[in-house]
Parts: sequence; structure tokens; C-alpha cells
Amino acid sequence: MTTLHDLRRVEGEAFQHLWERNSIWKRMVAVGDRLPALPVYETDFGPIHLNRLLDTGPVVLVFIRYAGSAECEALLRTYQASLWPELNSLDAHLVAVSPQAPSRLADLKHREELGFLVASDPRHVLIDALNIGFASPGADVPLGTGRSVLPFASVVVADRSGRVRFVDVRATWETPLDARRVIEAIR
Repeated sequence: MTTLHDLRRVEGEAFQHLWERNSIWKRMVAVGDRLPALPVYETDFGPIHLNRLLDTGPVVLVFIRYAGSAECEALLRTYQASLWPELNSLDAHLVAVSPQAPSRLADLKHREELGFLVASDPRHVLIDALNIGFASPGADVPLGTGRSVLPFASVVVADRSGRVRFVDVRATWETPLDARRVIEAIR
């Protein structure tokens, strides 16, 4: 009998194999790159431009799969409690980004009472620009966009000039990045 643990292990091994086979990490966003000046769709405010956010402080982008992903929702709750207050005091912007439809992300933002920006990248333009996406057949259903591209579990920190100062990319959110590392990157 196949257990949920077996399925997660196999999924993790498949991601690791894809990761190694394609040398995908060599093409992903890296420290020293420039953050692309692309808009994303914030669930409450509409289009926001990353370069305009940089005018008022550093930007921390946290890429999640979609609302309904237990790991991603747990991460956002954790970052709401442990990361957001500190970033707010440092005049830094925290933006959770997902390729999911904005209305579905809005439900998550309001249900969890998230104080930071929650944005949709439904055509995965930002995800593609950072080279952190992968095809995931069947993802079009939870995303609600007719597309099946998901981001790897990623955190990208850019300073006010738009230069990427910190990047953490993982195959899954099962072992999320500690908020203290993000705060260190901002300081």
C-alpha cells in the first residue's frame, strides 16, 4: 500500500532529479542580478510595479504555489508573525507572489489577515524572468488561470537599487527558509 509519505518522497525525488538533470539552478535568479521592473497584480490594490516599491524600500519576494497548499499557507502565517513585523520596521516590502488567479489569492489574504502584499503573476511573467518556474501538469485547476506553471519555493531579496542581494530556491516548502535569514539579508 502506497502511503502519503511515499508519494511525497517520490515527488521530492522527482524534483531533485529534474533539478540535477537540467542544471536548472544555473539559470535561476542569482545574487547580483537586477530585479525585473515588471508589474504583478496585488489582490487588493491591482497592478503594482516592483520598481516603484523599490523607491520606498527593499523588496522581499516570497514565491508560493497557490492558496490551498498547506505548506504555502503555513509559511505565510509564519512570515506574518515572524518576518512581516521586522520588515515593516525596516521599511522593507514583503510581497507573496503566486501564479494563481487574484480572486483565489484574495480569499487567502483576507482569511489569514495577512498585512503584507499578496500578488498574482497569472501569466508567470515574473516567475519566468527569474527562471524559477516549472511545468506542473494539472496545476491549471487550483491556479484557475488555464496555465500549469508553478514556482519553486523561492525567496528573493532586492535592495533599493533593484540589485538582488539574497536568493533561496528550494524544490518544496517542506523545509522553509528561516525568517531570520531574510532579516539578515535586509540589514
